[in-house]
Amino acid sequence: MTPAASPPTLDRRTLNRALLARQLLLRRESRPVSDVVEHLVGLQAQAPGDPYVALWSRVEPFDPEELGRLITERRALRAALMRATIHLVTDRDALALYPVMRPVLRRTFSSQSPFGRNLAGVDLDAVVAVGRALIEERPRTRAELRALLAPGWPDRDAGSLAQAVTYLLPVTQVPPRGVWKRAGQAKWATIESWLGRPLATDQSPDQPILRYLAAFGPATAGDIRTWCGLTGIKEVVERLQPGLRTYRDEEGRELVDLPDAPLPDRDTPAPVRFLPVYDNVLLSHSDRSRIIRPEDRRRAVEAAYAGSFGTILIDGFARAAWRTARRADQASIRIGLLDPLSEPDLDDVTKEGDRLLTFLEPHAETREVQFQALSTA
Repeated sequence: MTPAASPPTLDRRTLNRALLARQLLLRRESRPVSDVVEHLVGLQAQAPGDPYVALWSRVEPFDPEELGRLITERRALRAALMRATIHLVTDRDALALYPVMRPVLRRTFSSQSPFGRNLAGVDLDAVVAVGRALIEERPRTRAELRALLAPGWPDRDAGSLAQAVTYLLPVTQVPPRGVWKRAGQAKWATIESWLGRPLATDQSPDQPILRYLAAFGPATAGDIRTWCGLTGIKEVVERLQPGLRTYRDEEGRELVDLPDAPLPDRDTPAPVRFLPVYDNVLLSHSDRSRIIRPEDRRRAVEAAYAGSFGTILIDGFARAAWRTARRADQASIRIGLLDPLSEPDLDDVTKEGDRLLTFLEPHAETREVQFQALSTA
């Protein structure tokens, strides 16, 4: 009997180019915004402006008003889903993904936050029932929920009661929050009341995981778990594996992928791309070495991802951080480099930074791209 062939090994650079291709970061595409949002299985959106930068780097031409209209017309919304974090998704995906991700939100509330511990022994079904009635009457802030829930449970932390409502119910933050160039408090409504349609009944993770592979693969079971926060991923992958292709990474770990998903050549050119503070391309693998070089893991850029800095991909990898500043009619984009760049790379970063600053600050009289130490970027 001929022994089975070993799965092909994919090196870090090949995985990088595959990820960039599937994330639409090798070449901007002319596609409807809703199609891109669904292809990416949502966009990380706890910072309300982040999806606009993420889409600007992926779509050409990108009109931020198009995304704003999707939100105001209730065809897209911001809801806690994967990893119990706020994501911008289409209305269809909100209804389909929430039943799958519900266990993540409940586990996060009960065992990974102080709120569940503060409410030990409380009848949470009763809290949630009152909270549902309140936010289906009209969208409310957590501050409003605290004040309205406190009298019913006077010996309990009112903030934790409000958190229980927004963790344990399928909720969305309603506009104007999340709309381009508009500010608004985080007001919550249930997804069903906001959309006027019920949640899906299918709780199987199979389709979301296959969609993850289309947008983030090839991936290990650990990568998938990092992206969604669900448990039992290994068993799901084993069930799906007959229809998947298998690889190994350079560490010998098994990678699974869709059989027809693109794998560009490792030497495919990767243009400079500016990413927002939180972008799923940086957050959706347990091993980030396909996008963050191993020698940079413990450097200041890691802190930048958790703070107020965006990330700049140069030759496909995170090699700089950025943020904007505005003073009167002057706007600047400040770039901190992890290491020196060649003149061509500096030129490309400057040009792309200027384009982004024009997008973000179109009415500024003067705009400037500045380079400085990462620690003060």
